[in-house]
Amino acid sequence: MELKDKLVLVAGAGISGIGAVGLLKAAGADVILYDGNEKLMEEELYEKMRVSCVQDLDSVDVVLGELSEEIAKEIDLCVISPGIPLDVPFVKMLQSYQKPIWGEIELAYRCSRGKVVGITGTNGKTTTTALTGQIMENYYKKAFVVGNIGTPYTLMAGRTTDESVTVAEISSFQLETIDEFRPNVSAILNITPDHLNRHKTMECYIDTKFMITKNQTKEDVCILNYEDEVLRERAGKLNCRVVFFSSRRKLDDGIYLNEDKNIVLAKQGVETVIMNLREMKLVGIHNAENVMAAIAIAEAMGVPKESYINTIQNFKAIEHRIEYVKTVHGVAYYNDSKGTNTDASKKALESMEQDTILIAGGYDKGSEYDEWLDAFGTKIKCLILLGATADKMEETARRHGFTNIIRVRSLKEAVEKAASQAESGNNVLLSPACASWDMFKSYEERGRLFKQYVKELD
Repeated sequence: MELKDKLVLVAGAGISGIGAVGLLKAAGADVILYDGNEKLMEEELYEKMRVSCVQDLDSVDVVLGELSEEIAKEIDLCVISPGIPLDVPFVKMLQSYQKPIWGEIELAYRCSRGKVVGITGTNGKTTTTALTGQIMENYYKKAFVVGNIGTPYTLMAGRTTDESVTVAEISSFQLETIDEFRPNVSAILNITPDHLNRHKTMECYIDTKFMITKNQTKEDVCILNYEDEVLRERAGKLNCRVVFFSSRRKLDDGIYLNEDKNIVLAKQGVETVIMNLREMKLVGIHNAENVMAAIAIAEAMGVPKESYINTIQNFKAIEHRIEYVKTVHGVAYYNDSKGTNTDASKKALESMEQDTILIAGGYDKGSEYDEWLDAFGTKIKCLILLGATADKMEETARRHGFTNIIRVRSLKEAVEKAASQAESGNNVLLSPACASWDMFKSYEERGRLFKQYVKELD
């Protein structure tokens, strides 16, 4: 669709929505910025757009509260924030008038140039995206790291060139609204239950994740985890070339971890040892998988081995993902606020080598916690619960025979209780297995507060 002179409704006045307004104005579109929260202040939104250097602000209308049918009929296109579900009334109204609905990923893709790498999966997206982005930045003259990792694609699309590379972390919410989006290289790291409160069924969630391959052809590449049964079974149905990685078995063609903890590249009958896990600053098998995915992407993008190996060796863990905070009275504190589902939290538990006090609980995404409880083994000595899922988690824990449970009302209280329960040589781990939205604005805010409270301990 040619955007010039089109009337576009941008739904959602957050950072990605503001970025979309700027991109649309630069493309010559007329824009209405809409948000269902009628308590927002128009002048504050205009100031945000001004700070973001949105062109021709006088021609941008702001609509708050309920969307009228008149506007719904008038617009040519809606660009919707990923945080807005597609079953809300105003979206259904737009659909009834057969108005096209794009997400920020689709809009940014249509307005950008150069090569694109798209990374999705339930867990590991942010680490893999950050590492892959660093690899591309260290080799290509111009590279951008965007998407769910923090910087909206819409804010960077206008800066891309024919020679640049864009590495995008893409959530299932963002994949719901793609149309022509086609990454040169895609990666699906794993698929485990998550966001079922939005997607309703696992089948829907899986289908949405595979949308990243929707427009790929035999000229493109998709990186998949061989140890994920769903990915392995669906690989044969894809139109693009598939490259597998595995942390558990040898592959004849792909990237795998051998018994000596070497990462091996197998290609056309030739095996090459890339590096040993001891050479990395990242720890844990889950990070070995993230690194193998990044290597597969780098190979597909033509990055020389010496370049990406050097980047991997110097890459450090990202904030809020099994992040060491401080040792107090012999107790080590770890911030895994980004462990927002049970599978991510299980990986954090597996990385703990000492007896651990676990702080968990948060926003209810419709998850079940039985397998998470099974992963406790004998390692977790005390479970401290807070947030909306605390009742559900406690009921599941007691059903599994785990009874050393403490309920708290705040994260600060959780840290204090954990400190009182821990002995020298123990770990305290914040790994909620839940989203943060019941008590915090984001998992980043939750993680920063956790670190603050830990540093305040005597």
